[in-house]
Amino acid sequence: MVAIAGTILPQIEGWTAPGGPGMIVTPEALDQAAVLVGQTPLPALDGVIVAAFGDPGRETLAQRLTCPVVGIGAAAAIEAGIGGRRFAVVTTTPQLEARIDALMRGRGDGAYLGCHFAQGDALGLMAEPERLDAALLAAIEEAARAGAEAAIIGGGPLGEAAERLASISPVPLVAPIRAAARALLHRLEAGPDGR
Repeated sequence: MVAIAGTILPQIEGWTAPGGPGMIVTPEALDQAAVLVGQTPLPALDGVIVAAFGDPGRETLAQRLTCPVVGIGAAAAIEAGIGGRRFAVVTTTPQLEARIDALMRGRGDGAYLGCHFAQGDALGLMAEPERLDAALLAAIEEAARAGAEAAIIGGGPLGEAAERLASISPVPLVAPIRAAARALLHRLEAGPDGR
């Protein structure tokens, strides 16, 4: 995730929580991650990207810190809906559908059409990139048939899959890490009022 964001932001460091879920696949894990991220002691920073798709802890950090704090989920939704595009989320975590829907609705100009899920266990798919890509591509195709003009690959750990699938997707893909990096760069370039 750091390498992907680093193609847009000139200086970036990664931080991983020392505890909590290895991958967020349930609402309970998302809530646990929100507490961990929100309470994280941080040094002075220019900006923060919360690189988990549900943006756990982003609001708490934004209230605590004086720098911009961007979540990859909200940034992706805003970018996907530019120009009024209809968009969908494609991901591996069906238990998070209600949380994803809540995060996507009302962001940007576009019309959010809902989630489409890769078939298979999320952790198992992550262990096999070829199988992951095939399952995500099938879900992207399903989203396109449902009217999506763009698809968000929903998840920070799915960042590399988004990179691999961009050239073969039937609709434009929005990679959340890149979307968040662009959003943070824009806010940093806007200066203090860009917070």
